[in-house]
Amino acid sequence: MIQIDVTIMGQSYRLACHDDEKDRLKEAVAYLDKKMCAIRDAGKIKGNDRIAIMASLSIAAELLAIKSPSGPLSGMSMAEIKQKIDAMNSVLDQALVPQDNLF
Repeated sequence: MIQIDVTIMGQSYRLACHDDEKDRLKEAVAYLDKKMCAIRDAGKIKGNDRIAIMASLSIAAELLAIKSPSGPLSGMSMAEIKQKIDAMNSVLDQALVPQDNLF
């Protein structure tokens, strides 16, 4: 396990994760920070705890919409979704190798 320092809505946090999860965690932090800042900046909700709850509900709604029975990832676990994304990234990486030679 490693520890990384992150900032969410101006507040610093030290988080622990596996070394191979560091980039995903940083991406999740950036996404959460963006959501929370947008809610704060809209000015309708006061208090960091309420802003965090609203951001969490928004993110949960996004996930449930994706996993809905008619959604593209219905019936899949998060591990299966991650596996599918990793496979797509691998295909894209292989497809882009010839592009490297162009530049």
